[in-house]
Amino acid sequence: MKTSVNDRPTLWERIRFYWGAFVISAVVAGIMIPGIMLFPKKKGIIMHKLNRVILKLIGAKVESTGELDPEADMVIMNHQGIIDIIAMEALQTQHLRWAAKKELFDATWFGNLLKYGEMISLDRGSKAALVSLLKSVKESRNKLGRAVAIFPEGTRAKDQELLPFKAGTKIVAEKLGLKVQPVVITGSKWVLNEHNKTAHNGTVHYTFLPTIDVTGADDDWFDKVRDEMQQVIDQEAATHQRNR
Repeated sequence: MKTSVNDRPTLWERIRFYWGAFVISAVVAGIMIPGIMLFPKKKGIIMHKLNRVILKLIGAKVESTGELDPEADMVIMNHQGIIDIIAMEALQTQHLRWAAKKELFDATWFGNLLKYGEMISLDRGSKAALVSLLKSVKESRNKLGRAVAIFPEGTRAKDQELLPFKAGTKIVAEKLGLKVQPVVITGSKWVLNEHNKTAHNGTVHYTFLPTIDVTGADDDWFDKVRDEMQQVIDQEAATHQRNR
């Protein structure tokens, strides 16, 4: 990574961004959504393969340290943009159930992807949001056999420092006695930056941390997870020049 994501964007960086946005929209709307509608039993495989196609077309790669725990009920990650999801889906083979804000379910194209993909809708403005999330996560574990992927920051951060984690994630995990695996994502904002509309060739890196069985964890396990994730983010920046 030769320059900072905060440098003044060049024309080429802008062109690459809009190319990336076009590729994502075209593949999702033209192939992925029809595919999962026509072949619902194969939707996990369809998503994995087509997200790999997206990465290839935009000049991105994905690497990991560690691996996704097949026994994890919930996967918590830091969040920078849509590439976080695309690269995660391209990297692994488990059929994750992503939790996304309700507004995305109403969006053209991507809303259909979330609906037909049986993802979880989060209505942050509703008082019943926590109860709804609790029911959805329970269904994911007991009925669908899919780990829930969630961004505990609740929104996209612009800086290196993690935002405070939302308490709802902790409450649900403790209430259901989940096994939670933290994952740190770095490099995605370099590949496609939705804040300043730039894009580059690059590698998205996932660091899979040890899974925590919440039933036997200390009361401050959630704070410790955030601290550990921040340490990995700082180390990635210092050692590999990969910002989150």
